[in-house]
Amino acid sequence: MDKMQDLKLQASDDTLYTVLDAIEAHLTRNGCPDEVKTEVLISVEEIYVNIAHYAYEGKPGEATVQMEVTQNPRVCRVVFQDRGVPYNPLEKEDPDVSLSAEEREIGGLGIFMVKQCMDKVEYRYENGYNILAIEKHLPSEQNTPLS
Repeated sequence: MDKMQDLKLQASDDTLYTVLDAIEAHLTRNGCPDEVKTEVLISVEEIYVNIAHYAYEGKPGEATVQMEVTQNPRVCRVVFQDRGVPYNPLEKEDPDVSLSAEEREIGGLGIFMVKQCMDKVEYRYENGYNILAIEKHLPSEQNTPLS
């Protein structure tokens, strides 16, 4: 397993690129194909921005982002933790994407995209933390991380 150093940051738009850069570097080091990297980064951005904008109801708060890549099977797992308002985004009904943008209710499209991009999305509330984990299977032809 190759684990990235945990990032504990002020949850804000200003720290988004710190998170994205760290995740991208870790995926690159582990030989992740660009297409998969893009799906993971889109998902990370969506989740992190939601934490920054909504978890603390406009007040400052922290977020922790952890990432690891396992080898057998090759899976990228990213875990987000915050002490914001308890909220399970997976309980929100998926938007009806067959409707036009004007006909759809606002909200829910981002987490819908995350569920479409990732192989597994899990939420739990534990010890005062919202914990959201996403997983993406990586191609198996490259079995060892690059140094």
